[in-house]
Amino acid sequence: MSFGPASRLGVSRFDETPLLEWVPGLSEEEAETIISAVYRQVLGNAYVMDSERLAVPESQFKRQELSVRGFVRAVAKSELYRSRFFTSCARYRAIELNFRHLLGRAPLDLEEMRGHSTILDTEGFEADIDSYIDSDEYQATFGEDGVPYIRGYKTEACTSMTQFTHLFQLVRGSASSSLKGDLSGKKPKLNSLTILGTPTAVISPASDGATFRNPATGARFGVGAREQGKVYRVEVTGYRANKFRKSSQFRRANQVFLVPFDKLSYEYQRIHRQGGVIASITPI
Repeated sequence: MSFGPASRLGVSRFDETPLLEWVPGLSEEEAETIISAVYRQVLGNAYVMDSERLAVPESQFKRQELSVRGFVRAVAKSELYRSRFFTSCARYRAIELNFRHLLGRAPLDLEEMRGHSTILDTEGFEADIDSYIDSDEYQATFGEDGVPYIRGYKTEACTSMTQFTHLFQLVRGSASSSLKGDLSGKKPKLNSLTILGTPTAVISPASDGATFRNPATGARFGVGAREQGKVYRVEVTGYRANKFRKSSQFRRANQVFLVPFDKLSYEYQRIHRQGGVIASITPI
């Protein structure tokens, strides 16, 4: 079961892409389609030049010496994958991208991410890749001959609301790659959110709020937010420094405020006076 209109949530490309599986008797063209789909999923929709393609594993797959799972493993262990998503990325960014690319979902929680960090420390990069592809979850979901796909936006693929909402943080801008076109780039997107176990608002990537990124400094308390009563988390993006300093015309900032209910109207007006755009307002 999918959640909401896929076109509004930014996952329509994943929702509309047919599931691919190798079956005996595939034509050369159909085999190429599977190879392209594996590259697209495992490399996060990144462009792959002809010179970067893995000629030997491709040939082995076409000769049925490698299953789809074997070809996925070869791509994920390749220097191409390692250089793009491991050696050049922060540790926890690499781990959350492995979940996206190999299991099609966001990590469940901090402990799951720590488990993979431990494997990296004790056994190395290739052993960690094996831990995803050899998992019971991978085998039960994709089997030996299915191409992995983004599935975390389907409610049955998640075990908690937190994990479900975090997937949308990883697949925003589905037309771009995992790194290019992503505001977080090579920095972790979910680290602080998994530490706190915090669900995030699911909003359309076409809205102004889609540019919001959780700031490293955490939330700021608004006037009276520590008093008794209902408190709301207000995520704000689009602050433009040119409202105050003309030299910083294109600078943006993202902030989180914790605001009591009776101060929401005041904060709303203040944020808009300063040029901010409210990405979401959620009770806490």
